[in-house]
Amino acid sequence: MTGTSTQPARRRHDLLALAGFIAVCLAVSGIGGAITATSVGDWYQALQKPTFNPPDWIFAPVWTTLYVLMATAAWRVWRLPASPARQSALIVFVLQLALNLLWSLLFFGLQRIDLGLIEIVILLVCIVATTILFWRNDVAAGVLVVPYVLWVGYASVLNGALWLLN
Repeated sequence: MTGTSTQPARRRHDLLALAGFIAVCLAVSGIGGAITATSVGDWYQALQKPTFNPPDWIFAPVWTTLYVLMATAAWRVWRLPASPARQSALIVFVLQLALNLLWSLLFFGLQRIDLGLIEIVILLVCIVATTILFWRNDVAAGVLVVPYVLWVGYASVLNGALWLLN
């Protein structure tokens, strides 16, 4: 009887934790978006862009989706029994989340394409590490982060092209 009565409580706890992970990731997204808004309308528009630069409208839905996917992946890892492997994966996840925000500050806030390029390469390495560590803990969590790796890989090439053109 005790096992059954704790299942709804555990489910509520898990759903609240998932909501917390999503809220934290979307808060980082919101802060990054606020930083981006300071120069996306003028400075960024004035930059010479490569032919493969996506339309502006695509960034918000893509990033929102990626933040929800990464939050879900981190939550899946968090739900696992405590272990050094789980702890390492979550620490690297938090590091890449901070680096993600730092890129917005460097590229859009300070309008430093060069520093953004250096930082996004470090960010990409950290995201790949997160993906590997998540995968080792929970394959589904690793899979959830793959679109993020691909997008930031693309963003890295785009950042590099913007630096070369400007």
